[in-house]
Amino acid sequence: MVEHDGGMESGRVRQLWHLLEPLHAVLYYAPEVFEEAAALGYGTEERWPSYFPYRAAPLGPVGARSVASAFYSFSPRMVAEHIDPAWKIASPEAVLRARERGVDRAYRAIFGDRTGSPELAEVAALVRRAAEAANTAGRPLAAANAALDWPGAPHLQLWHAATILREHRGDGHIAALMVAGLDPVESLVSFAAIGAASVERFESRGWSAGEWESARDRLIARGLVDADGTATEAGRELRRTVEERTDQLAAAPWQSLNGEEVDRLVELLGEFWVAVLSSGLLPSETTLGIGKV
Repeated sequence: MVEHDGGMESGRVRQLWHLLEPLHAVLYYAPEVFEEAAALGYGTEERWPSYFPYRAAPLGPVGARSVASAFYSFSPRMVAEHIDPAWKIASPEAVLRARERGVDRAYRAIFGDRTGSPELAEVAALVRRAAEAANTAGRPLAAANAALDWPGAPHLQLWHAATILREHRGDGHIAALMVAGLDPVESLVSFAAIGAASVERFESRGWSAGEWESARDRLIARGLVDADGTATEAGRELRRTVEERTDQLAAAPWQSLNGEEVDRLVELLGEFWVAVLSSGLLPSETTLGIGKV
């Protein structure tokens, strides 16, 4: 059975993602989280040695093949480079404890006195309701995070709920890409082709120049991309369909909130969204295409 939006506008679903994604992404950029990773023994010269175990830890001590499948757009070689040694450095349980400590410290640094505010507690309660309503069937990363115990503090509940919902959306996005016939590298080439981010930004996913060119050739043969790598109208339409389907698949959890509650959530989230963006921790360009799709 395909989940549908139940009447919620796709634009509203996407707005909620745009507001919550930065609150989740603190995990991958905050210095406090890097410090926790370094204490476990992970390299912190770049973000990838901690990114892969932090994000994959809810799955347990799985191997690179399973992680590459769940993460989809990363080169399997890049995944193996970081996952093969990951659980020899620290167990998934230790990584989960470290990421919670890191997010706790990062949120306190970013939000200050607002960390314990009634407004944050209200936001956390609303987002948690949506996260607990999420159907995680066929969504491995959402299911793995949803199976974890809930933290006690409201600010950590907010982060945990945002993580469940962003992985729920991400799992659905992979389904939409597969229905569109876009393999992992083709999904990146087609996204770059519509200007979602620069080719250089997408190179961070570990694919070789040859693999990128082969994927572009396949998309050219399908009439989705021109020879210069720019999307054709058919390519743009396919990506629009992917994003619309992603929104539809991400909408169901929000049906647990009524319209007034969603409006209130959007109103309250703005303050914390601005605080995260104003921290300067997050990059100005990402591979998610937020604000461009």
